[in-house]
Amino acid sequence: MSSFQNETIVVLDFETTGISPNQGDRAIEIGAVLLCGGAIADRFQSLINPGIRINSFIESYTGITNAMVQTAPRADVVMREFAAFLGDCPAVAHNASFDRRFLEAEYSRIGQCCQNDFGCSMLAARRIYPDAPNHKLETLVRYKNLQTDGTFHRALADAEMTAHLWLQMCVDLQRDSQLGQIPFALMQGLTKVPKARVADYLANWC
Repeated sequence: MSSFQNETIVVLDFETTGISPNQGDRAIEIGAVLLCGGAIADRFQSLINPGIRINSFIESYTGITNAMVQTAPRADVVMREFAAFLGDCPAVAHNASFDRRFLEAEYSRIGQCCQNDFGCSMLAARRIYPDAPNHKLETLVRYKNLQTDGTFHRALADAEMTAHLWLQMCVDLQRDSQLGQIPFALMQGLTKVPKARVADYLANWC
């Protein structure tokens, strides 16, 4: 039996100039994949000209340089295109609070309101894989031997790995819980459940 309902979910990742849009940090790359029925059906990726300089740490961390973004599209152009890609689909990100803050900040600059439901693969992994060494994306990819080309901290590569992680968590949760399907709403709710109550949450899921 399939773990997946016929749901469409967008898994996204931002690379940014820093950690806080409230302090003036901006997106420099966005990557996303469209999951439909448990498989990647489409992809979205673009560098973004943030209008500010990228510091040397971020250049080294991401491999995205000031020269690379100089010729990239403006954020308003990219975000309008991404808004059409995302639509009203539920969204997933690893450490979703970070990516949601940047999505909301960049949306606000184009007069767009983010009303999408969000799921966090990092918080879900803490409940599903409590014995993992830690719950960073790179660690979990290796822990579960997931598909990767070894590229980390680039938006599309990280979005694809997060998508593979999300799908694997659904498969493992279905096996361990003996539930028929693992919908987005179950995964989203699981992230809000204390560790000690995970078994009760799954037993009472309907």
